[in-house]
Parts: sequence; structure tokens; C-alpha cells
Amino acid sequence: MRAPIALLLFSSLACAQTTLQSVLARMDQAAPSFKGITAQFDRVMHTAIINDNSLDAGSISMQRKGKDLRVLLEFTKPEPRYIAFSSRSAEVFNPKINTVQIFDLGKQKSLVEQFLLLGFGASGKELARAYNLKYAGEETIAKTKTSRLELIPKSDKVREHYTKIELWVAADGGHPVQQKLYEPSGNYMRMTYSGIKLNPGLDPAKLQIALPADVKREYPQRQ
Repeated sequence: MRAPIALLLFSSLACAQTTLQSVLARMDQAAPSFKGITAQFDRVMHTAIINDNSLDAGSISMQRKGKDLRVLLEFTKPEPRYIAFSSRSAEVFNPKINTVQIFDLGKQKSLVEQFLLLGFGASGKELARAYNLKYAGEETIAKTKTSRLELIPKSDKVREHYTKIELWVAADGGHPVQQKLYEPSGNYMRMTYSGIKLNPGLDPAKLQIALPADVKREYPQRQ
């Protein structure tokens, strides 16, 4: 009995590896043509210690030109809020109190970009260099067929922030439909995307927050 069981296990592992390689190949094929994206999103923030979920929703616009990355998150629920990322800084605008907080990304720039681009424009080869990968099956997310991947960061620095990441990659492309990032504390964030439009030809002005003239500016890093 040992030989057939070993053969069965080997065949299962080989099949999973073949499927993983096919997903990474899809991402390799899609990555060179990636210029940007627009989509709606629903986000779940889970706090493990009290077993609580907070929910919000909005839209995302992302554009990449060479090494220049710009992202605008527009939250509509539970209340309006905006987050914009450019090459060197991040802005968080709260219209309710007419205040924008400005952050210098500095040495954190590459880490921030890594997570912003996670699955969007990332090639399979890039993922394999940065993570230990596992194929975890097929699932339907937001009415889209996907392949689920589990990613364990190879970098100690990244593992300080996230111990595991899951990606649900569209079966008909190389972009994610859902992302789930697990923190060492047991907290996690899950982003689910719908109405995805790839390479929509965004106007750079549409990736900036339209701040009121009398907005209050704060620089938390200087405090």
C-alpha cells in the first residue's frame, strides 16, 4: 500500500505545483502591460483581541508610469475620507474636520509600494522572489472565478508587519479580486474589488485629493 499512497501524494503535489506555475505565468503575462486600475472595494478590518470587524467601502484609482506610482482611495462608507499616495508622500483627508495629514514615506516608500502593488502589476517572478508561495484552490469571489494563493514573506522586515498574505487572482487575468493580509497580532485586513477596469487611461489630476483652500494641514511625523 505504501507505494500507491506515496504516488498519490506525489501526484497531488505535482498537480498543485503545476497549477501554481500556471497562475504565476498568467501574472507574468499581464504585468508588462499594467498601467493602472479603477475599481470599487469593500474592506474588512478584523481586530482579533475583541473579535470585531469594522467595514468600509469606496473606490480606488491607481496609475503607474515607470517607477512613479500614484494611488487615490476614496472612502464613501461609513463616511467620506480620502487617502492619496504619490512617489514620496501620503495624504489623509478627513472632510468632516477639514484636516489633511501629510506623511513623508521616506525609507518606508518601497514597503508601502510593495503592498499597494500587491498583485496589481506584480509579476509571478517578483512574487516568487519575495514570498514562499502555495496554491490553495479555486474560489468564486465577487462573481469572479479566481485562483487563491498563500504568500509567506521571506523578508524579516515584511514579517514584522504581515505574517501571511492571501491573493485571489482572476482566472481570466493576472490581477487580484481579493487580498487578505494577516498581522502578527492576529488582526487582518481583507480588500475585495469589483467593477475592475484595467488601464483606464487616468488623468493624473484625478489621482490627487481636491483639497479646500482653507484646509488645515498637519504633519504628525514632526510632532
